[in-house]
Amino acid sequence: MTTPDIRLLALDLDGTVFTDDKKITEVTRNALRKAIEKGVVVMPATGRPLSGLPEEFVEMEGVNYALTSNGAAIWDLRKNEKIVSLPFTTEQTLQAMQLMKPFECMLDVYFDGKVYTNPENIGNVERFAPPEMVEYVKKTRIPVENLEQYIQSNGLRAEKVTMFFFDPAQQQQATQLANRQDWIEATSSVANNLELNAAGVNKGEGLRRLAEVFGISIQQVMACGDGGNDIAMLKAAGLGVAMENASEQVKAAADVVTLSNQQNGVAHAVEQHILK
Repeated sequence: MTTPDIRLLALDLDGTVFTDDKKITEVTRNALRKAIEKGVVVMPATGRPLSGLPEEFVEMEGVNYALTSNGAAIWDLRKNEKIVSLPFTTEQTLQAMQLMKPFECMLDVYFDGKVYTNPENIGNVERFAPPEMVEYVKKTRIPVENLEQYIQSNGLRAEKVTMFFFDPAQQQQATQLANRQDWIEATSSVANNLELNAAGVNKGEGLRRLAEVFGISIQQVMACGDGGNDIAMLKAAGLGVAMENASEQVKAAADVVTLSNQQNGVAHAVEQHILK
C-alpha cells in the first residue's frame, strides 16, 4: 500500500506506547521527537482522562494535544482547554450508572478531565483492576460521597462511564446489555473492563473532529493501537497500525501490523511510515 502524507500521529497508550511495565522506552521517545521535528502533530489517543496522561509523554516538546476518554474530550494541553467535547447528557450519565447497578463492578465516571468514584471503590481497587493498573487507578480516582446526587445536583455530563469487573461472565453480560442501548457506544480496552461513551463517540470520531479543526484530511492521520477501543480509530485513520500484541479483531481493523509494545512497535511504525 502507498503510505499517505502523515500530518497527525495518534497513539494509544496502554499496550501501545507503554511497555507492559508502563514505561515509554528511549527508542520510542526518540522516534516521536523525530516525527515532531518533521512537523507531524504527535498526540496520545487514549481512554484515559486528562489527569491520567503520563508526564513523560505529554511534557515532550511538541506534544500539544491529547485525545482522551475515547474521543469524548480532546484537549489543547498548552491552553488547558477542550477543543472537542462529546459527553453524555446528565440524564444519560445517571442512566448509564443505573444500568450497571445489578453488576458487581468498580464503576467510575469521567468529568472534565478527572475521574470520580464512590469512596468504597477506593478500597477495592486491587480486587477489580488489573495488577499493572492498580497504582494508576488509585492515583487518578477522586472519591465522592453519593456520586449520583453529586452528578444530579451539579448537572454534570460524563465524558465516559467505566467499569472493572471481577467476574468475566458479568463483564460479558454487562457488555451485551450496554450494546442493546442505542444511546451508548460500548467498548473495552482490557479484558475485564467496559467503557461507555455517548452513541457515536469513539476515538475514530474524535480524530475526524480534530482533523477538521486542523484543516487536514483524515487520510493524513496515522493511528496506532492494540485494544477494542482502538478499532474505530484504526478504521478511520488513513493509516491504521495494530500492535503485534493486539487481538485478531484489532489487527483485522488495521491496515498494517507493527512489532509489539515490548519491541518498540510504535517506533518501528514511525520509522517505516513517517521518517522513511
